[in-house]
Amino acid sequence: MLKRKVSSINFKTLVYLVIFSVTILLLLFLSQNILLKFSYENYQENKMRTIVSNISGFSSDELITELEGIAYDNSVCIQYSLNTGDKILYNTLMVGCGLNKNNSQITDLMDDIMESDGTTSNIKLINNVLETKALLSGIRVDDGYVFVYSNLEDIDGANIVLRGQLIYITIIIIVLACFISYFLSIKITKPITNITKKAKELGEGRYDIEFERSDVLEIDELATTLNHVEKDLSKIDELRRDLMANVSHDLKTPLTMIRAYAEMVRDISYKDKEKMDKDLNIIIEETERLNVLVNDILDLSKMQADADTLDIEEFDLCEVIHEVMKRYEILKTTEDYEFIVKMPDKAMVKADRSKIMQVIYNLVNNAINYTGDDKKVYVTLTESKKEYLLEVRDTGKGIKKEEIPYIWDKYYKKDNKHQRNVVSTGIGLSIVKEILSKHKFDYGVKSVEKEGSTFYFKIKK
Repeated sequence: MLKRKVSSINFKTLVYLVIFSVTILLLLFLSQNILLKFSYENYQENKMRTIVSNISGFSSDELITELEGIAYDNSVCIQYSLNTGDKILYNTLMVGCGLNKNNSQITDLMDDIMESDGTTSNIKLINNVLETKALLSGIRVDDGYVFVYSNLEDIDGANIVLRGQLIYITIIIIVLACFISYFLSIKITKPITNITKKAKELGEGRYDIEFERSDVLEIDELATTLNHVEKDLSKIDELRRDLMANVSHDLKTPLTMIRAYAEMVRDISYKDKEKMDKDLNIIIEETERLNVLVNDILDLSKMQADADTLDIEEFDLCEVIHEVMKRYEILKTTEDYEFIVKMPDKAMVKADRSKIMQVIYNLVNNAINYTGDDKKVYVTLTESKKEYLLEVRDTGKGIKKEEIPYIWDKYYKKDNKHQRNVVSTGIGLSIVKEILSKHKFDYGVKSVEKEGSTFYFKIKK
């Protein structure tokens, strides 16, 4: 595959300006050599028609006083011929006028006009010997005829002069185009170069840079966009580090426990079957804890990659809640947790059963981690006309108002000192968000500082 040739903005600006300038000059050249002569003759013909039209509007008495002014104002010569054949000439510019010359061509044309109805449009007269052109028009008046004659000037000489000037103008315009392109490219490329340099630093992981604005709209929009990207990347990088720290902590704890109890079984308790079974059960529990952590990460990755589909079926939501709460029976006896569950006898819904179970599990798990010293968790399912509302409430310190928009982020995790960290990677709520969003269910959180938080979602009957 051929590589596309890349040029700098400076070079491209220069090329485009030179092309634009040459195009304008070519059009100017064509207009001078082709359109100028046509436009000049067309203008003179229209002027002659206007003069004849004006003359036709005068009476015989007015005509005598107006002809000389018309001839002088329009640089034409006029002959007023009476029907008797006498001639009266009104023209202050008689030099070069063909009407008072002994020209058989003009005389014959004038006789033809008088023998006709007395009105004719412009007649172009061409003298091939002298290489001159003229226009002749005639109009009948009350007692005679008025003839208007105008020479068509030779503009070839003017074209030669203009063409010579055009060469100098071309050189000047190209030089100006070079200077303009240079300063224009500097004006544009300098902020772009700065943005490019800082963008490379951003790509290398520097998130404390600021993309400066200029007075160019598009560059300002680019700088604003990159500033937003920089802030987002900075936040994501911070959350990523938090995730790594949290995951490392959550994985390290069960791994340490597994190793410690495995060594205890190997070195000490293998002689005591009851003690060995107890240690092995702890190893199994910690292994299950590891499994939960890894599955959370894998589940979130699959859902965000749209690799996970929903298996919609009809089921009893109350039954699912019972199944989830059974997992926490051991916490009642070992850690004195109290679970207050209120729900109807039956609640038939349509959704992905396993995914909804995962949502409830993560919400309850989150409540366990953050509930208050009373260790109470409330799970409530209420029924309305068209839907069920599931609420999971803790009695912890609550969530600050400014933090609420971020709690659903996949790396967000509150300060560890506020939680017991039973089993948590900080992505449980993000999994909840992904699942409920795929189902298009309404969800949210209500929180009061120092009183606790209530997470909820709604599911249609």
